[in-house]
Amino acid sequence: MKPEVARPALPTSAAGRPRVANESLAGRLDRQTVTGTLWRREGDKVRCVACGHRCLIGEGRRGICKVRFNAGGELKVPFGYVAGLASDPVEKKPFFHVFPGSDALTFGMLGCDFHCGYCQNWVTSQALRDDAAGSPVQSVAAGQIVSAAERSGARLVVSSYNEPLITAEWAVAVFQQAVGRGFTCGFVSNGNATPEALDFLQPWIRCYKVDLKTFDDRRYRSLGGTLAHVQETVRAVHTRGIWLEVLTLLVPGWNDSEHELRSIAKFIAGISPEIPWHVTAFHKDYRMTGPANTTVADLVRAAEIGASEGLQYVYAGNLPGRVGDWEDTRCPGCRRTLIQRHGFTVRDYRLAANGRCPGCGRAIPGIWAAEARE
Repeated sequence: MKPEVARPALPTSAAGRPRVANESLAGRLDRQTVTGTLWRREGDKVRCVACGHRCLIGEGRRGICKVRFNAGGELKVPFGYVAGLASDPVEKKPFFHVFPGSDALTFGMLGCDFHCGYCQNWVTSQALRDDAAGSPVQSVAAGQIVSAAERSGARLVVSSYNEPLITAEWAVAVFQQAVGRGFTCGFVSNGNATPEALDFLQPWIRCYKVDLKTFDDRRYRSLGGTLAHVQETVRAVHTRGIWLEVLTLLVPGWNDSEHELRSIAKFIAGISPEIPWHVTAFHKDYRMTGPANTTVADLVRAAEIGASEGLQYVYAGNLPGRVGDWEDTRCPGCRRTLIQRHGFTVRDYRLAANGRCPGCGRAIPGIWAAEARE
């Protein structure tokens, strides 16, 4: 039986907080909040436990994410709106081992606990840090999002676009209704989680994608996080039995040395060689316009390193049709091609029932349909 989540308080406005970029947007978002779940009182402050920063927040102050704040001795959190809502191929998340070829109704809010200079979703993630960012928001009920998923024919409901850990209460409100109406739910995250957040999410999600951005703690700190927190999330998600896929955006000259890529691959393989690792192409965006765009050769080299370190499912993304069979899922036993892809499109699907290789009968890890596709 699924545990009940505390009913949120009525939306409340916030006053007297320090200025942030997009002050008028902050005011609108402050009215679209409820009392959260992922926090506790510590003296006259509140401790937020939604992400690894564990901000201790005084009255009238905001956490690092800018969207969770202390008002009247309670932590107010985003609730009841979307800044992005779309039905995407599940491969775009990317989940390659979760109902391939299906769609994921994806929703997101505003804000992030990191400040990556190359963020490709910066208009939503950096909306309260950068006056150039910001996206229109629309008030919506959780049930309306699930109804949209039903109308679109999606099989999954996924929280993404901004960092969903900092809007986890809203995500769970949506997931509760989605699970009750037969959907599989997932999280697309930077991995800066806490055990408390994972406890909160676990009853409702079956798949979790973590961005493992670099294997250098100094560089992680320049983005606003730490390597150790993300490593622990990767371990914890896998240990909890939530289906996990890991992605590294390959930035030439920043995180693509052989040593670093080999270290990432060894780390993932040390947890399980069956965890899929996606290496994807960087393009100049937001504030990081110095590095060259990632080439086909860069992606293939990274994929080959991953395979040489024992990872059984390595994928090269964002350059469809140009990376050979690194877009495809192959059986580690007999090397048969089981799922052939071109970008986000599944061109051929040969898995037998419950995700088994039709050639050697090997079980391929993931979340598959109970019956083979026609």
